[in-house]
Order: sequence, then structure tokens, then C-alpha cells
Amino acid sequence: MIRVYLRASTADQNAERAKELLAQFISTEMHDSDAVYYVENASGTKLERPVLNQLLNESSDNDVLLVESVDRLSRLTQKDWETLKAKVNAKGLRLVVRDLDTTHKQFESGITGDIMRVINSMLIDLMATMARLDNEKRIERTKQGIALAKAAKAKELGIEADSVKFGGRKLKDRAAVIELLDKGLTVKQIAGAANVGEATVYRIKKEIK
Repeated sequence: MIRVYLRASTADQNAERAKELLAQFISTEMHDSDAVYYVENASGTKLERPVLNQLLNESSDNDVLLVESVDRLSRLTQKDWETLKAKVNAKGLRLVVRDLDTTHKQFESGITGDIMRVINSMLIDLMATMARLDNEKRIERTKQGIALAKAAKAKELGIEADSVKFGGRKLKDRAAVIELLDKGLTVKQIAGAANVGEATVYRIKKEIK
């Protein structure tokens, strides 16, 4: 059985975005069509995710766990990542990552298969670490962006920066824009994805710069 895990970080993002892409991958690369899809809106930094836990509970030995990329499965700390890996291995799941070609092939027993499984494990560990570091970087950029916005607003009002307050929606919008700025999108695309005006994107972009 192929078990497909689709995750987005918040309810405002479309966790099913990659469903069609992965369905095509299953058909063309895995030559199969029998798959169960698990869709979840939750942070990849959380180990305990209801839908992911459901997937693990329903899995059997030799099932495939398919994800688009490692960061869809994990942005966990090293300790939590090791815990999740142990759960996946205990279930006998084979992790296939669409963005990692070496995981696509089912290796037979023998020294060659053993070597490739070790290589895949190392590559997946590396990608999980990179996903965690990327998340930490984005959090830091968000904090910096908010600090800059507070400073600019404080200067405009002639008050201390600590006195400036932003509403929850505004902070959420800023975080979305800052994350999308790293994706190589146009201002119009970022504004549409974050559901803000283009002027807002230009302002945040200028503040960060």
C-alpha cells in the first residue's frame, strides 16, 4: 500500500496542492494506482500531528510512505526527527521522497541494496536538517521584519518601539510575505498568495532590505 502524506503549515495554505503531482508520480514512476492520501494542515515542527499519527497507526510492514519533499514530513528538531524515524522504521515503512531520486527504487537484499539504503538514510537526514535550519532562518527573518516595522511605526508616531502593537492578522500577513519573498516569486504573485495588497509586499520588502 502506498500512503501519501500531504502537509501544509496552516489552514490558509492548500495541503492538497501536490496531490495531483504525486498521483501522477505514483502512476508513472511507481507503476501503481492504489494509494491512500493523508492531508494535514499542521506545522512540520510538531512531532505530534493527528493525521500523521493516523497514517502510522494504519500502516503495515512494507507499505510505502510517499512525500513530495522531506520538509513536508519534517522540520523537527534533531531529537524529534530521530523519534519520528524510529516510528517509521518500526512500522516497516519505506520512505519515498519525490524530490530525491535515489529513494524511488526498491532495492533488493544484498550489499548493493544495503549500501543504497544507508546512502538514502544519510541524504534524508541531511534534507531534514536543512528543512529545520530553513525554518529557523524564516522565523528569524520574521522577527527581524516585525522589529523593523515596529521601529518605523515608532519613529512615525514619536514613541518607543516597544509601545507599538501589531494585531494577530497583521503579524500573520507579515510572516506569510516574508516566507514567500525567498521563493523567487513576483510581487503580484506574493500578494495573491499571502492575500495582501502589492503595496504591503513592497513595504515589507523595503523594510527587510
